[in-house]
Amino acid sequence: MLDAVLIGAFWLALLLVAHTYVLFPLLLSWRARGRHHNVQVYTPHDEELPQVDILLAAHNEEQVIEEKIRSTFATTYPLDKLTLHIGSDNSTDRTHALVERLQAQYSGVHLRVFGQRTGKPGIIEALALETSAPVLVLTDANVFFVPDTIYQLVKHFRAPQVGLVGGNILNPEHRQEGISGQEKAYLERENLIKYQEGVVWGAMIGAFGGCFAVRSRCFHAAPASFLVDDFYTSMAVLRDGYQALNELAAVCYEDVSDRLPEEFRRKARISTGNFQNLREFWQLLWPPWRGLSYAFWSHKVLRWLTPLLLLLMLLASAALVLRGAGWFYQLLLLGQVGLPLLLLLDAGLRRGNRHARLLRFITHFYSMNAALLVGLWRYLRGAGPATWQPTQRFQKAGGK
Repeated sequence: MLDAVLIGAFWLALLLVAHTYVLFPLLLSWRARGRHHNVQVYTPHDEELPQVDILLAAHNEEQVIEEKIRSTFATTYPLDKLTLHIGSDNSTDRTHALVERLQAQYSGVHLRVFGQRTGKPGIIEALALETSAPVLVLTDANVFFVPDTIYQLVKHFRAPQVGLVGGNILNPEHRQEGISGQEKAYLERENLIKYQEGVVWGAMIGAFGGCFAVRSRCFHAAPASFLVDDFYTSMAVLRDGYQALNELAAVCYEDVSDRLPEEFRRKARISTGNFQNLREFWQLLWPPWRGLSYAFWSHKVLRWLTPLLLLLMLLASAALVLRGAGWFYQLLLLGQVGLPLLLLLDAGLRRGNRHARLLRFITHFYSMNAALLVGLWRYLRGAGPATWQPTQRFQKAGGK
């Protein structure tokens, strides 16, 4: 009986991991084939294009804030319908000076300085209270727009059922010595999955926080203690019964870190915030056969639980081997132990300036799952403050 339980646990865990990483994307791609999302859109020169307020929380963003402002106003969207609200979360570098200098050139830039660290959710909520536009665009300082990004986001709000539209964030470059190539591949895959979820169910599960638009009456600010406010806002829109879409034509570029420790820190923080959101929106997981619930389980929750599922697989197969299981489970156990050891091989090759793309993907997979596990542990102990430090990036920093 114990052997049967261990075998069942191993294969169930393996099936759930395979579902979130392989089976669900394949099924979703099949379901989305030949389908399109909302076609009730504003045209580029429509006089009824709505006013837009752009909200940006910034802390020590002197490296990118000028390019961010310039890319925002180098737009095809009518400038008289555009306002950029920047909330500085007690920045101590040249962020304020750079913004104030550009205010002379761009009258649509408004700066509000917060004298003590508040955290992104608190900054965004305070800025939102100052707005009156029917559409809000939330963005990050290191995400740069192309000329029609804002239009491509906003065009969908002609359809009353659409509450939120996500942007298509891309990485402009990657380097073989770091993990930016793997992050680039991850972003592209995630953008496609989010687009297909919108096509099939009108339920994109979580916009990328660096660039998305939300109907102001659908906007719910995350609680001040939440670490991942964009996911909260996205799921609140779906909970209210509105659609959330991803617009692949709303292209923008994110300046990212190439360093594994930096990305690990960021992913661990996001992981903690994910479990905060799971506690808030667990009701959306039922019934699991509903489109929204199925996507939430398949795309996010099982992904967040993958570290625990991997540990369950390892423990179950180890127990089976100790109980005299045959060569098949011995081979499975060897593979589960051997794959993580390839991280050491990748690290050794990297020190010799040699880079194997496959090994780097294995490093990325296990490192990000370790970050998920760290995030879960922090959540169980208490999430900590919602303040943040900018991730080290390529932008004007030599990749340091």
